Amino acid sequence: MHEATLSTAGPDEVLMLFGPRDQHVRKLRRLFGVDITHRDGRVRVAGEEPKVAAAVRALERLRVIARKKNGLSVGDIETAATEEGATIENGEPARPSSEAINIQHAGRKIVPRTPGQAKYVDTIRSHDLTFATGPAGCGKTYLAVATAVEAYKAGQVRKIVLVRPAVEAGESLGFLPGDLRAKLNPYLRPLMDALGEMVDYDQARGLMEQDLIEIIPLAYMRGRTLNDAFIILDEAQNTTVAQMKMFLTRLGERSKMVVSGDTTQLDLPRGVRSGLRDALYRLNKINGIGVIRLGARDIVRHRLVQSIVEAYEASERREELGEVLTFDGAAEHQP
Repeated sequence: MHEATLSTAGPDEVLMLFGPRDQHVRKLRRLFGVDITHRDGRVRVAGEEPKVAAAVRALERLRVIARKKNGLSVGDIETAATEEGATIENGEPARPSSEAINIQHAGRKIVPRTPGQAKYVDTIRSHDLTFATGPAGCGKTYLAVATAVEAYKAGQVRKIVLVRPAVEAGESLGFLPGDLRAKLNPYLRPLMDALGEMVDYDQARGLMEQDLIEIIPLAYMRGRTLNDAFIILDEAQNTTVAQMKMFLTRLGERSKMVVSGDTTQLDLPRGVRSGLRDALYRLNKINGIGVIRLGARDIVRHRLVQSIVEAYEASERREELGEVLTFDGAAEHQP
C-alpha cells in the first residue's frame, strides 16, 4: 500500500475538488482504483503506487482548473483522469489508440476522450484525406488542429493551413462593421481559438508572420497548390459542390487534408446542395480516403450539449415520420 498527500488552500478548495456530495472524488476513486480522503487540510491518496501517482497528478490538474474556473464539472474530472491514463466507467479503454497526440501545452496533454475520437485521430494519421462529420462539441475541429500541430512539430509538414467558408448564418457580411479582415474575423475565430490551446500566442503570431500557419477563408484557396502542408477545412457543410471540388484539388505532394462539418447545420441558401454531402456520396469508393462519422456519444462539451443534440435528433426523426410537435410537447400526426 502506497500513500501520497496533497496540500489544499482551505475548505473551499476541498469542496470544489470533492464536489457536491463527494461526487467528484467518488468518480476519481472508481477511475483510478485508489482511496481518497481529506483530513486537516490535506488530501490523502492510498493504493498501488502507479495508480496513486496518476491520481495525485489528476488532482493537481483539477486544483489548477478549479482555481481558474472557481469550480469543476464532471467533464473536467473525466478529462483530467483520462489524461493520466484512467479508463472509462465500463472498463473499456478511453481510446483504442495507445498514443496520445504528441502535444503538451500549458502542462496538459491532448488526448482523445472517446473511442470515436480516437478512431478519428488514427484515421487522420493513416490517410492523406479524411472526412469527418458529427454534431457540435465532438472535437472535429479541435482534434484536427491538434494533429496538424503534431505533424508540424514532428517535421512531417512545413506549414498548416486552416480554412473556413464565410457563409452567413442569417446575417450579412456587408452589414457587419469594419474592413474585410474585421468582417471575416468571426468566421475564423473558432480555428484561432483551437490553435491557441496548442501553441503559445507569441509562437503562433511568429509562425503566421512567416506564413507557416495560415488561417484563411475558403475563397482565398482558389488557384493554389499546397505541398508539404496540413490543410483543414472547417464547417465544410457550408461549401457548395463547386467550392468543395476546388478545395479538394488543392491537395499537393506530401500533404494531408482534413474536411470536417455537421451536415445537420446548413447555412446555405435553400436549394443549394452541400459540398460536404455531395463529396461523401461521390468519393465513398475511392481507396485512401478516410471517413469518420462521430455521434452524440463523442460530445465532450458541457453534459447538457449531448442531451440537447439527442433531443433535436429525436424530434427531427419524428417530423420525418409525419408528426408535428405542438407547443405543449404533444405530437400530432401530419396526414
